[in-house]
Amino acid sequence: MSFTSFDQQMMQIALMLARRGLGVTAPNPSVGAVIADEATGELIARGVTQPGGRPHAETEALRRAGPRARGATLYVTLEPCAHHGKTPPCADAVVAAGLKRVVIGVEDPDVRTRGQGIAKLRAAGIRVETGLCAEDARWATLGHIRRVTEHRPFVQLKMAVDASGDIPRGAAGRAVFVTGPEARQAAHRLRADSDAILIGSGTARDDDPELTCRLPGLAQRSPVRMILSRMLDLPQDLKLFRTAREVPLWMFTGEEAGEDRVQSAEAMGVRVIKVPVRAGALSLTSVLGRLADEGITRLLVEGGEVAWRSFAAERFVDEVALFQAGGGGKGPLSPGALAAHYAPGVDLTLAAHRRVGADALSIFRVVDLPRPDVGRSA
Repeated sequence: MSFTSFDQQMMQIALMLARRGLGVTAPNPSVGAVIADEATGELIARGVTQPGGRPHAETEALRRAGPRARGATLYVTLEPCAHHGKTPPCADAVVAAGLKRVVIGVEDPDVRTRGQGIAKLRAAGIRVETGLCAEDARWATLGHIRRVTEHRPFVQLKMAVDASGDIPRGAAGRAVFVTGPEARQAAHRLRADSDAILIGSGTARDDDPELTCRLPGLAQRSPVRMILSRMLDLPQDLKLFRTAREVPLWMFTGEEAGEDRVQSAEAMGVRVIKVPVRAGALSLTSVLGRLADEGITRLLVEGGEVAWRSFAAERFVDEVALFQAGGGGKGPLSPGALAAHYAPGVDLTLAAHRRVGADALSIFRVVDLPRPDVGRSA
């Protein structure tokens, strides 16, 4: 199917909107929508899924366009929903608005919609075309792809290494920062784009992190903080515990964790979730399944090395964000070799590489990305 340069431009704007909403729309995906007049080249209105997942992007764009939507074209990153949930079907709203053409990035495999949104539009005489910027749209909504098709969230590993590729370890509750302020700001942006952030008990004990987003104006986008602690035996003077009533803190632990420790953590505002232990470690399948049940679509795993390797061993890795001090390339291993070293067995490909201040950021994506598109709840 042939798309015009104007089509491409409008879908890129819709994708930009979708990416902007990452981290705030769960349990629904962040979707971008643009209403435009192809004849005049005018962008009439834009819409993005609102915080909490509603209103959906299409209805938001239609509200802003008003009567000017009639006869126009809608560009949307995800197929309009076709089912009644907490909101009416977006496909019905598009039909009622009198649009003449709809261009869709990816179709929706949710059994409540799965092609039915497109069918409704076509039955109403609307010209529908799919697949524009499909891969970009798929990655922008990968959290729901995983949640709908695999009962788990999107998983991103965030790694920070020194110029030689090593990971300096914190001690006595003091973290060691190997990258500069610009790289740390970029890492905080990753937090803002996530629904939840997870570390292992070793990192919690060694670094005593806060795991919040501290970028100006984005503090409210701090993700739910999570710790894996099989025995629930962490010191309760950690920053995470002290701030548990201000920013949510969940702890995953095993059935053998003492009830006194559970009650003590809960008294501090911590949500304790027990999961099975498999081969001496908490079952990541169970952890991720619980996150999917809770509406978590995007999980950032900040560390440490044990956690990265555990997720890699289970093939629960979608993306790796590797920060390397000094711009990278000075140590014995390339960024790709470092990603493979800390996430062994995962087939990764380089998606982006850029300088961040004096340091470097490399983004690697899993190669075997499933093809199903995203489903959306109402």
